[in-house]
Amino acid sequence: MKISGIYFVTDRSLSRVPVPETVLSAIEGGAELVQYREKELCDAEAFHELEEISEVCAQSSVPLLVNNRIDWALAVNALGVHVGQDDLPVETVRQIFSGEVGVTVHTVEEAVVAEKCGVHHVSVSPIFQTATKQDAGNASGVELISEVKDAVSLPVVAIGGINSENISEVANAGADAVAIVSEILESDDIAGKVAELRGIFYDNTA
Repeated sequence: MKISGIYFVTDRSLSRVPVPETVLSAIEGGAELVQYREKELCDAEAFHELEEISEVCAQSSVPLLVNNRIDWALAVNALGVHVGQDDLPVETVRQIFSGEVGVTVHTVEEAVVAEKCGVHHVSVSPIFQTATKQDAGNASGVELISEVKDAVSLPVVAIGGINSENISEVANAGADAVAIVSEILESDDIAGKVAELRGIFYDNTA
């Protein structure tokens, strides 16, 4: 799957309206991929919400990834899953799941290992300092994007502290897509903010 543009990640703690509504608004603004990330609700409530989001994405033909939960991804026929370094090992995920698999990486070495394990894309994190994910680690800077692009043949997603003021740096560094949370959800106009970010990104993509 070609990964490009704005990659929207859900976050209940920042959502002013129901999460499925934020997803719809992000898609209306031009988000090209949605990742459902939910750690606050019980499984039953979260899965019901995911079903709603899955319908929204399907109606708009926007791919959906589910954070960590292979069973949920299979149940709603999502495109794939996204896992972190502390989640189920990617080699195990690839053995039991045939869909798209993305993994968060913090170093070039982790990206190289992920590619050898057969993942489909890597998310380099965090590019800038971020308060959205408390355990994200220290900011790497945009240099890591270029280094990972040189080391692997996978699409590279940049995430962490990206906003309208620095997204051009991320695009210039070679990121195929940018995952943005706070800048979008804190806006009074989610669709408008996504459209703005998308425009800046593509204006600076070589």
